[in-house]
Parts: sequence; C-alpha cells; structure tokens
Amino acid sequence: MAATILQGKEVAKSIREELASEVAELKKQGIVPGLTVVLVGDDPASHSYVRGKSKGCEEVGIHSELILKEASTTEEELLAIIHELNENPNVHGILVQLPLPEHISEKAVIAAIHPEKDVDGFHPISVGNMVLGNETMLPCTPHGVIELIKRTGTDIAGKHAVVIGRSNIVGKPVSLLLQQENATVTMCHSRTQNLEEHTRKADILVVAAGRAHMIGKEHVKPGAVVIDVGVNRIESGKLVGDVKFDEVQEVASFLTPVPGGVGPMTITMLLKNTVMAARKQAQL
Repeated sequence: MAATILQGKEVAKSIREELASEVAELKKQGIVPGLTVVLVGDDPASHSYVRGKSKGCEEVGIHSELILKEASTTEEELLAIIHELNENPNVHGILVQLPLPEHISEKAVIAAIHPEKDVDGFHPISVGNMVLGNETMLPCTPHGVIELIKRTGTDIAGKHAVVIGRSNIVGKPVSLLLQQENATVTMCHSRTQNLEEHTRKADILVVAAGRAHMIGKEHVKPGAVVIDVGVNRIESGKLVGDVKFDEVQEVASFLTPVPGGVGPMTITMLLKNTVMAARKQAQL
C-alpha cells in the first residue's frame, strides 16, 4: 500500500488559521505581534525565504518589517541594529536571516538577540531551555517536524525514532524533541557504519543529512513514518529531498514530499513563535 503523503501546506494552513484567530484576539487587547527580519547581502535563496515569511505574517495578521543591508555591512553595524530592535517594544520577534557574509560571526549575532525575541530558537539560552524541557521558543524546522508527526495520529511515545544528521539547526534539536515526546532515539550521521541496520528499525525516520536521494526503500521499515527534511538542487535544476520519494512511498505509512512537506511548517512555526513572544512580552 502506498504511503499517505504528508502535505505540509495543508497542516500549515490549519495552524495558521488558529494563529490568525489568536492574533485577532491580541489586537482587541491593543497588542499587535511584530516581527522584524534583517537580511544582509543578496543571496537569492535568502530573499526567497524572506518573501515567504512576509507573506505568512500578512496571512495571520502579524506586523512585519524587513531591514535590508548590503553584504559590506560590518559586524558592528549589524549588532547595533539588533540592539535597537531589542529595545523597541513594538518588535516582539527578531530574525537575522542566515547565512551571513563570511566576515560576520553568526554566533555573535545570534547571541546578541534578546532571548525573549529569539523567534528562530537559536540563542544559547533558548537551546538550554529546550534541553532542560523548559517552555521556550523552539527552533522552527524541528518543531515543524514534530507537529507533522503528531498530525499523522502517530503516538510518538514508546516508538523507535532514527534521526539522520546531527546539525545544530535540525538533527540535534529534533532528536531532543523526540526524546521529550518519549521516543527512543538513535542518531546517525556521516560516520555511522551500517546505516541500513539502524534505519530499518525505525518506526519514525527523520532524514536531515543534505544528501540527495541517500535513503531508498531498503533503508525503511515497512509502515514507518518518514520525514524528509533535505532540500537539494540536482543537475537538472529540480529540488529533491534526501529520500528517494517514489521508492520509499511503496513501503512507508506516511511520507513528506520535497518541496511542500517540511518547508511550509518551518515558516508557520516562526509565526507561532512570534505570537508566543508577543504574549510573553505583554505578560499574558
């Protein structure tokens, strides 16, 4: 039986409708959630992501602003902008679009954002709270992955989850969030030997390695939930995931497409974090 395709757009639409209602209620109390995105340089992919974020804000009623800076902007200039945004009570969320030009330290920039306004969930304090299981703004892509799994009706507790990839942005945080949902988690990566032996045991398989088509049906346990976080552009110009979609669709119970799977959820979780930040700063 072919897998059910997990369309992130549909799940994201449902969550955005809930957020729009929440924002409308906040506005009645005089609170307008505000997100400011800072974009340094002219990376085409970054500009595309930022357009998606602006569109999402408009859809749910969040006030959004974009600060565009040239690639020659210094680290000191960027940190000064962040300081101003930290002090602005109308800005509830700050997002500095990554990657940054090489002469600017991503670590310094992320650390400069006030944790209460860290809607990306990358600040060391946000990460520390996530590790401890405290309420915090979670990193958007991992949070989106968990929401997608839950929307399948899968009870994560007691399941064996395998995560491929150990990045700070996806692999590590998604493994922590799965553990907090009481899954038993195995992490695999580029140095893992006999990868298939591990992945074939997974009830839930999250693939975030950034290698096109690395996972075929031989890696997948029949009936597994497979979440493909990878986005790779192949020679033809087509965007594909880390999973061989047509093959894995034959054996999985649920499978996310690329594009259209995890991507829409990432932006939606950013909107959710912005609304959460507005509530916290208004002490609601």
